[in-house]
Amino acid sequence: MNYRNHFLTVNPEKEEFVTVDGQTFGCYGIITELVTEQTDLTAFVLQYAAPLLKPGDILLLSEKMVACAQGKARPLDSIHPGGLARFLCRYVRKTEYGIGLSMPETMQCALDECGVFRILLAAAAGAAGRLFGKKGWFYRVAGYKAAAVDGPCEFTIPPYDRCVVPAPSHPGQTARMVSKILGCTVLIIDCNDIGGRILASSHRKLNRSFFLRVLTQNPLGQSREQTPIGILRPCPQSPDLSRMREK
Repeated sequence: MNYRNHFLTVNPEKEEFVTVDGQTFGCYGIITELVTEQTDLTAFVLQYAAPLLKPGDILLLSEKMVACAQGKARPLDSIHPGGLARFLCRYVRKTEYGIGLSMPETMQCALDECGVFRILLAAAAGAAGRLFGKKGWFYRVAGYKAAAVDGPCEFTIPPYDRCVVPAPSHPGQTARMVSKILGCTVLIIDCNDIGGRILASSHRKLNRSFFLRVLTQNPLGQSREQTPIGILRPCPQSPDLSRMREK
């Protein structure tokens, strides 16, 4: 699938085709150069995505990629965690899929992004949730900006293996801007190998719950694939796309 030296790829351990409610989509990543704060997002999508798009395609943008292009990546040595961040991070569970807010630097970033009051309220909710055996109350209160904070991991591409990356600014506006340039639906997604969320969509009526199920396998990958953008392509044998939009 080569187009002007760029191509669609199916990442390791991912399925090329995913079927949800009778609708089948091809799920592809696009290998790109390393995205930095010097990356012009408009030129980037025109270079890598535009030559590959077909009518009906949906463009996927990694929220981390968008944040990096916005210059929001923060080197670890530039973050100076306070006492509150050091205290709160002790109560966050670290998983094999990422650090989350379990280190002082990522917790400090969450405090900076969300505000002290909201994080304290979320911490209280999380503590209450533990008493009742419920998970996820912290992030429900803290919001997507806390959940989207990405910490450094050994499987992350340098230099971001030594950075904390918060949520992108104005994701909805960014999705609509890219959609206007390329003429396709655009989703900014925050996915990993245990789940994810659609941070923003260029089209308000798009059925997010449906597409979250399509994206369950995380087609952009979780390691060093270097596919920060991708395409969902409706298959011809599934012409009825009525479920793609909310009724």
